[in-house]
Amino acid sequence: MKVILLEDVKSLGKKGDVVNASDGYARNMLLPKKLAVPATDGNMKDLAAKKRGEERLKAEQLKAAEELKAEIEKKSIDVKVKVGANGRTFGSVSSKEIADAVKEQLGIEIDKKKLLLDAPLKEVGAHEVDLRLHPKVTAVLKVNVKEI
Repeated sequence: MKVILLEDVKSLGKKGDVVNASDGYARNMLLPKKLAVPATDGNMKDLAAKKRGEERLKAEQLKAAEELKAEIEKKSIDVKVKVGANGRTFGSVSSKEIADAVKEQLGIEIDKKKLLLDAPLKEVGAHEVDLRLHPKVTAVLKVNVKEI
């Protein structure tokens, strides 16, 4: 029996796949537990419409990420830290502090987990930090670490 999977099924396939399942497995397991629906013409059209909608949404998200990248790369942010007499910083600048500074100075809310920092910034000066906005879009954020 041909069915359209509504959720991932370990031995059968992923959500949205059209698969052949044995009649008994489909009738007794997949259909009652709402893991699949029969692959009728109406359900196939619904699946195609849903996939088109998801593709359109992904394209819009990619376009929005590209626009945000262009906006972010034009600007830079300043983060102030305490500095000792010999020019060394007390502590470091973490991704949370950078995310807070972006929200405060640029008015853009970003998740600190999207900042790709190898290690916290411990030196005064200009730094470039990668910011993953989308799986296909990575922006470069300019961070100026200044002393108080």
